[in-house]
Amino acid sequence: MRNLLRMRPKQRNAEPPNSAPGGAYRATSYLPLRPWQVRGRRFATRRRGLDPAEVAAFLDRVAGDLAAAYAEIARSRDETARIKHALREWQSRQAPSMRDLAGRS
Repeated sequence: MRNLLRMRPKQRNAEPPNSAPGGAYRATSYLPLRPWQVRGRRFATRRRGLDPAEVAAFLDRVAGDLAAAYAEIARSRDETARIKHALREWQSRQAPSMRDLAGRS
């Protein structure tokens, strides 16, 4: 038995077996939660378990925070697209004048 243990290479700083490679939300097998998934999650009740009303209230709060985060991400993406578009327009307006300056030197 000792020989078998010695033959196995030691893995240091290895990720836990259930973790997704490349980060929590980067694997296709682990998709980000949506607010409706959090709100709809139900847990089995056990003797001396958690208060179902308290769990439901907490899940609703988490779902609200997720919804707000997704809305902020969408707003940020829209703003980024708007800024990129404005920058491209500005660059195209500046390109002829930059060519003129380069030709005069």
